[in-house]
Amino acid sequence: MHSLSEENYLKAIYSQAKEGAHKITPTSIAEELRNNPASVIDMLKKLGDKKLLNYDKVKGARLTEKGTKIAIEIVRKHRLWEVFLLEKLGYSWGEVHDIAEQLEHIHYEDLTDRLDKFLGYPNYDPHGDPIPDKNGKIPATKWQALAEVEIGKKVKVMNVDDNSPDFLKYLDKQEIGLNSILTIKEIQNFDKSLLVELKGKKEIYLSPEASRKIFVE
Repeated sequence: MHSLSEENYLKAIYSQAKEGAHKITPTSIAEELRNNPASVIDMLKKLGDKKLLNYDKVKGARLTEKGTKIAIEIVRKHRLWEVFLLEKLGYSWGEVHDIAEQLEHIHYEDLTDRLDKFLGYPNYDPHGDPIPDKNGKIPATKWQALAEVEIGKKVKVMNVDDNSPDFLKYLDKQEIGLNSILTIKEIQNFDKSLLVELKGKKEIYLSPEASRKIFVE
């Protein structure tokens, strides 16, 4: 069994790798975990001794097969707990992330599999992130950022790439959630902000920053 801190490091490195980071450095890990770079180096050495990652100054940190497996299981637990909190306990999608950050570290044999079965084997969490299955397989996605969609296209919201309460409250205020249908009506030349039609009813402007964080199909 690994400590909460060790699991957070593994998940952070896994997350940066999935996002396409060319090199995962102690500085980038420290920024994500709000930690001291010096203490990060100490932890990387500790995780290296446990054969969970490889680290050198040139290539950065890379998870081993064993480290990747543990990280994926943490991600799986986190996203399943988010579904449970939203669907069964009535929390909003802006509240579930922080609670799931604590629940993901519960270690009990077969609990995650039972939770998965209880929820009906969901493929995605409340923010549209894919949930790995018990074998670590992750559902494929072919989404694009709303900012990349052409004028006149009708799209469905599938994922939001920002779980912060502020951003999710912003989307709630705009009445935008997963599966919302949007039509691109106009793209401003000045700053690339979008005028979108929501559910065929009202039109709203979305900032370039917001439209880059909303993924659609």
